Amino acid sequence: MPGTYLEAVQHRCVLPFEALPSEVRLLRHAAAAQLSQWGVPAVGDAAQLVVTELATNVIKHVGEGSAATLILERKRERLRVEMHDKASALPSLHAAGCDSECGRGLHMLAAMAVDWGTVATAAGKAVWCEIELGQDTGCLRMERAADALESYRLRGGALQQGRCDVVLEETAVELIADLLHWTSARGLDPDDVLDRAQMHYEAEAEAA
Repeated sequence: MPGTYLEAVQHRCVLPFEALPSEVRLLRHAAAAQLSQWGVPAVGDAAQLVVTELATNVIKHVGEGSAATLILERKRERLRVEMHDKASALPSLHAAGCDSECGRGLHMLAAMAVDWGTVATAAGKAVWCEIELGQDTGCLRMERAADALESYRLRGGALQQGRCDVVLEETAVELIADLLHWTSARGLDPDDVLDRAQMHYEAEAEAA
């Protein structure tokens, strides 16, 4: 279970943890609970996704069981997420191939964050990103979805022909199908992921 040290006045939370698959879920939930305490639960989905990706990369590329630290810091209208570990090699953003898990993770990080980077530390390195804490989360989701669909469509090679709404609909279906394949390959239940996504959508639609 991650240990927790909180400086409430500065809105800064430090979560040391062991890089183990079982710890990732606990770390994700701890981050969500902290954001709720700070009064910014709307950014929880994006933050949990970033935390999961960063923690998973520590497990894969630094070593299972290695010591790491997650730092969350609320800075005005942004949430800063930092992942510190003891490896000195800095990751780089490159064209992500089918076998490039780390590359895909950094591309996802760059797409979701308003700013991100890596820095060498006295103990190793830190990968950080900043997420916008804007109130209009529906607008943010629409922008992310549009960017993801456009990137996915272009990466598919030959552009589809037809009315724009039909092309986007087909692209969305293909993207969702690929995401379900990805969740299955990660050992998750695609039906459960779909149910959770539907619950998030309905809750936000009702609150809007």
